[in-house]
Parts: sequence; structure tokens; C-alpha cells
Amino acid sequence: MSLNIGDKAPPIKLKNQDDQIISLDDFKGNNIVLYFYPQDDTSGCTAEACSFRDNFSTFEKLDAVVLGVSPDSVKSHKKFAEKFKLPFHLLSDENKEIINTYDVWHEKNMFGRKYMGVVRTTFIINRKGIISHIFPKVKVDGHEKEIFEALKNI
Repeated sequence: MSLNIGDKAPPIKLKNQDDQIISLDDFKGNNIVLYFYPQDDTSGCTAEACSFRDNFSTFEKLDAVVLGVSPDSVKSHKKFAEKFKLPFHLLSDENKEIINTYDVWHEKNMFGRKYMGVVRTTFIINRKGIISHIFPKVKVDGHEKEIFEALKNI
């Protein structure tokens, strides 16, 4: 299922790092920065999460909630969130149900080795639950600035 700007965001109901069920409906009336990342505690994913952490007050000023999703376990997310003091929800999608719904599970190629994995992607969902921006194949460096610009223009 390929999602496009203007589509209603598919529902999400996943456990966060504190073993609580989190749903997109919990944040109605807020903009949502929904970012999919490959794996906890790896260099690119840590840089991305720490960038969101370091700019968290700006996200709040822009009335945006940050939600990270990966196929890692609740336990892995808890360790990652505590280690880097992440102030936002990390959602565990071990069955890859939401990852597949948002179409971010693809074949990847690293050093000639092909494998399936999460393609780093960010969706911005507006207050009405509509996808307003999609950032595919995200480059971590400076990504938060792209998101801030998008949020200012919603």
C-alpha cells in the first residue's frame, strides 16, 4: 500500500518503550511527526533520535508530537530511550504490521549484500489526521530543519 500526501493516515496502535499502548488518536489536535527508523542504538538512528531530542522544544512550539517506529522490541526501545534520554514515544512494531502499512519495509543493499529492512522515512500528519508531508529515504543530517519548515507551513 503506497501512501500519498493528502491521504488519511492509517491508524496505529503499538506499545511504546514503557509498555503502554499508543494510538494516533491519542494525539488528535496535534501535528504528528511519525518517523520510521531501522534499529535502536545504531549510528544513524541514534543521530536522528538525538537530533529530535535536542530540538524537542521546537517541536513542542510547533504543536508537534514526535513518534518513532522500528521493528525493535519494547525492551530494546526502553534501553535506547533511557540511554539517550529521549523525551518522546518509541513504538515497537516487531510484527512489521504498521511498517508494512506505511510501506517502509523494502529490500536494501549494503556492501553488496541484499536484505529487507526499514527505509528511514518521516511522515507529517496534520491535526486532522491527513498526511501533509512525506520524506522518503531520509538523510539524517539537517532533517529536523526540513521538518520544522514543513510544520510551519501546515
